Amino acid sequence: MRRVEADRSLDELAGLADAAGAAVVLRMLQERPKPDPATFIGGGKVTALAAACAEAGVDVVIFDNELTPGQLRQLEGKLERKVVDRTQLILDIFARRAQTREGKWQVELAQLKYLLPRLVGAGAALSRLGGGIGTRGPGETKLETDRRRIRVRIQTVQKEIDQVRQRRAQLRERRQKQSVPTVALVGYTNAGKTTLFNRLTHEHAVASDALFVTLDPLVRQVRLPDRRELLISDTVGFIDRLPHALVAAFRATLEEVAEADLALHVIDAATPDRERHIAAVRRVLEEVGAADVPVIDVYNKVDLIDPEEQRRLTARDPAAALIAARTGQGIDELVQMVAARVALDTRRITITFDSARDFDRQQISRLYRVARVVSHVATNGRVVIEADVPRRFIERLTAPTEDANRAD
Repeated sequence: MRRVEADRSLDELAGLADAAGAAVVLRMLQERPKPDPATFIGGGKVTALAAACAEAGVDVVIFDNELTPGQLRQLEGKLERKVVDRTQLILDIFARRAQTREGKWQVELAQLKYLLPRLVGAGAALSRLGGGIGTRGPGETKLETDRRRIRVRIQTVQKEIDQVRQRRAQLRERRQKQSVPTVALVGYTNAGKTTLFNRLTHEHAVASDALFVTLDPLVRQVRLPDRRELLISDTVGFIDRLPHALVAAFRATLEEVAEADLALHVIDAATPDRERHIAAVRRVLEEVGAADVPVIDVYNKVDLIDPEEQRRLTARDPAAALIAARTGQGIDELVQMVAARVALDTRRITITFDSARDFDRQQISRLYRVARVVSHVATNGRVVIEADVPRRFIERLTAPTEDANRAD
């Protein structure tokens, strides 16, 4: 079983290498009780790997683990090739994908924190750095600066990201005042979050089979069948062993999930690694403080599995949604589930409004956005509305004066 898991992990590493622009020409797997402190794989394996690399014309060697600074230096010296570990590879992909200033800052911060302890004694390695995997983002000139200047740059970037966090917090507070619920899409990379986002919002965000296509969060408004509105946000995809530096750097973005009213955990139903992916996503949610956010498990790509497997999924998790975002299968049912969940903890109230007052007209409009209106009766300038209102919004629907409208 461990060999099967290792093979699947190498398959994922090959996908990451492809996303970073590399062509995989050689794969090597080693079984040993614990890593070698000096070279991770041991002297004999290093010699065999060097020979295999020479024969296959390998330029870059990628390890499916995080290596220590000492191991990196030893391996580069013995293999005479650039060596990249899993963390550096993921950081490189994020550097390629980041489009906005915010995304680039977050990736740069993660790269600088990763590189700082690896600058000691790395002169020979730095002199060989040029283009290619593992060199995007901070770049050669920044790597050649001293540790003090790297720390100053970290502080500068951190300040920029802190300002982003403050702006996001203000936007979230404004949305909460407008009483619009927020639903966040989360899931393993390439699970189909962006395809589902496009299906729900009628947008055209870039979606593909490549890993980590979405780095910069998208937030769009959706109108439910009962005319209420909510916001849906698409977030960065998670991955097993997501670098801690990256989670920390993207905390400003991932806080969108922690503050959401509901999370849709999009799961690739067709992948053999489904359970590992689910566990990885739940670990990251805990790490960013989103473990208490209500979740609907959404099994995507069910058009790629047989009916019997679909029945097993339903039997195991009756509260989950089974969809195919690409074809639209199950989307209507998912929307109904979301509508029901964001309306949980409601209270039926009757409110009387004065249709001549601007404030009351605004409150009627807000009521239709956040609640399910049961009845609406207008007589002699008075409007009486009975509605199922989320309890957290009831106080916001009352007038600021004593003689204003009263909630029953």
